[in-house]
Amino acid sequence: MDITEFDYDLPEELIAQTPLKDRAASRLMVINPNKETFDHHHHFGDIIDYLNPGDCLVLNDTKVLPARLIGHKKETGAKIELLLLKQTEGDSWECLAKPAKRVHAGIHIQFGDGRLEAVCDKELDEGRRIVTFRYNGLFYEILEALGEMPLPPYIKKQLDDPDLYQTVYAKHRGSAAAPTAGLHFTKGLLSRIEKKGIHLVFITLHVGLGTFRPVKVDKIEEHKMHAEFYQMTKDAADTLNKARQEGKRVIACGTTVIRTLETIAAKHDGSFREASGWTDIYIYPGYRYRAVDAMITNFHLPKSTLIMLVSAFAGKDFILKAYREAVKEKYRFFSFGDAMFIEEGIKNR
Repeated sequence: MDITEFDYDLPEELIAQTPLKDRAASRLMVINPNKETFDHHHHFGDIIDYLNPGDCLVLNDTKVLPARLIGHKKETGAKIELLLLKQTEGDSWECLAKPAKRVHAGIHIQFGDGRLEAVCDKELDEGRRIVTFRYNGLFYEILEALGEMPLPPYIKKQLDDPDLYQTVYAKHRGSAAAPTAGLHFTKGLLSRIEKKGIHLVFITLHVGLGTFRPVKVDKIEEHKMHAEFYQMTKDAADTLNKARQEGKRVIACGTTVIRTLETIAAKHDGSFREASGWTDIYIYPGYRYRAVDAMITNFHLPKSTLIMLVSAFAGKDFILKAYREAVKEKYRFFSFGDAMFIEEGIKNR
């Protein structure tokens, strides 16, 4: 398939630059590919009306690191930016370097007047580098003091409150970006959902380059995903399997949850197991879903792997039609934008 098949026109003013003060006040488009319906007269808090007792709502409890570090080369004073992608071993991390052409093996980068120093150990492709950090004290405390939230490039300024780029249930630190579909939930809404008899199931996927790396090939089949770390507990797996046995739905909140659930189900004939590891699963039209019955998701960038993933679930033509409807109705797009609930996957996919 050609990458241009996943393109659409988006006015720049519809790209949300700031989150709403009330997370659950964002708009919600409810779509059903089999009935070919678009219902856009909702706010996100109405999601509870579409969840049934016994259903499982699966959420990604990863926590975003203040992973953007701005420093300078010790040798020349040149400005260098590092984005922490994943911890490889001990104090060694895989990072995105900017500008990468200035970051060669052996150079030293200083942050915060030398409070933190990085030594480049290895050069990788696509601007990635393996660096080892040197410091006195606790690394994560220093990172909290010196790092910034790694907001997407289409968001033009840093947040006054970094917690706005965290879900209210964020727990396990390790992400380079937020699982943004979960940003719509408040603690009050989650409490109401539980009281209705819906199971909240938490899994972890640390968002890295695999989720937000742009597609640079014409034929989408040639794109390669980078691996991201995931984890599912035995309790989570047991709850999901029981729901499946009782004919209840597995509802995924966000593409990171979808990728985790589908990775595990693909290895266990559609069921769930306690598991952890690295996934580079790549979902695009033609993929057969095994784990997910319905999904909550944001509106994604044109020609991205994320719009391909939802197209595989609900049909490319239908999804693009829904996106045109969202543009017409002036929905807010991307990380701080509005949400979509896809009630079920297309039957003939």
